[in-house]
Order: sequence, then C-alpha cells, then structure tokens
Amino acid sequence: MKYRKIFDVKPNTIGFLYKKNQFQQKLEPGIYRYFDFKKELMLITVPTTSSFISLIGQEALTKDNIALRFSAGLVYRIDNPELFLTKFPLDRPISYIISDAVSHLYHLVQVAVRKKIGQIDSESMMESRDSLSEITNNELTESVAKLGIVIEQAQIKDINFPKNIQELFAKHLEAKIKAKADLENARTTVAAARALKNAAELVKNDPSIQFMQYLETIREIAAKGKHTFLIGDIQGIKPIV
Repeated sequence: MKYRKIFDVKPNTIGFLYKKNQFQQKLEPGIYRYFDFKKELMLITVPTTSSFISLIGQEALTKDNIALRFSAGLVYRIDNPELFLTKFPLDRPISYIISDAVSHLYHLVQVAVRKKIGQIDSESMMESRDSLSEITNNELTESVAKLGIVIEQAQIKDINFPKNIQELFAKHLEAKIKAKADLENARTTVAAARALKNAAELVKNDPSIQFMQYLETIREIAAKGKHTFLIGDIQGIKPIV
C-alpha cells in the first residue's frame, strides 16, 4: 500500500524507531510494517557485534625523547546503543555515524598509547614489551563508555625505533652479552684456581696422598722403559727393578 512502510532490522543489529524525530521504541531483529501517512517515521539500526580498528604507523616519544613508530589494534562494541545515538547527529546514514565514533576511538587510543609510551624510557621499553602491549586503562575505558562503547581488547602490536637507535641498541646488547660472558669466564677461572689451591693444600698436608702421587710418578716413568728405582735410604735397601 502507498502509506505502508516496511522496516527491516537485520540480525546482529538493534533498531530504533523515531516518529517526528522523537524516539518511539526499540526493535529486535525482524521485519516490521507501519502505516506512515505523513512520512514521519524513521528507523536507525545499530550493530551489536564487535568491530576492529587498526592504527598503523603512529608516532610517539619515549620518556627520554626518542621518537618511534607503533601500530595498535582495537576491538570494540557498541554496548549501550541508546546512549550511543545521543552522542552523534542522526541526520545521516548509520555508516557515517559509526565512522564518527571510530574517529573518536582512534583519537582516544592514540592519546592513551602516547601517554603510556611517554612514561617509559627507551631502554626499559625494549625490556618490557609484553607489559607495554596492553593499552586499556581506566581513563580510556571511562572515556569510551561515555560514547556507549566498550573496549573488548586493545593492544600495541609493533614498536619500531629509528634505524640509528636500533643499531645503538644492538651494540649495547652485544656489549652486555660480552660482559656477561667475560664475567662467567672470570668466575670459572677463579673457581679453577681455588680448586687447584685447595688440592695443593690437601696434598701438602696429607702423607697418604703424597705417597700415592709418588707411586703414580714411578709407574709413569717405569712405563717408558726399563729403570732402576731406589726407595728410601740407599744403605741396606735393595733396588726395585
């Protein structure tokens, strides 16, 4: 019929029916038919599923003023569609409204990441990448909640320092590894010297060990050829052949 209007609320969306630009009712997924003699009805549908935003090639400064680039990913969902629709002009298609919301989120995440990176010096950042990756904090959560949005996941994916800084980090890491290896070698040398010293003291103070060493020396010499050995006082002692 001429004055009948059909509204189609797709799955995974929620519909909001307005009459004379005043909210009338919320519509679950389905197909609805209304008589609209004066063309006063309007339907806005809001997605209820999660969406993803990617931030690529963003710039930030560390606490020690080292410039770097980062990439981040954000999963969000419109958690409170009633509140969401009060934050943006509704005289446009919903895709434009959501685009505005994404721009807001983009900016909020940029600020949150830059604040986080700005609190850490560059060397500490290289050592704490795992703890740094999580972006979500109370301030960010509260800011997006005012838009009717909830953040389900927000993480820094990549952090890239300028090439010259990367080379400095590589040299610094190489020096640390070399210093650690040198320290281990020194400890091993000291331990070996201590063991030799202890063994020498043990041999020096133990006649039994001295005698065993004496016999071992004789055995090694005897193994090289025919020898005559005199043990003890020469007078009255027969040689050992």
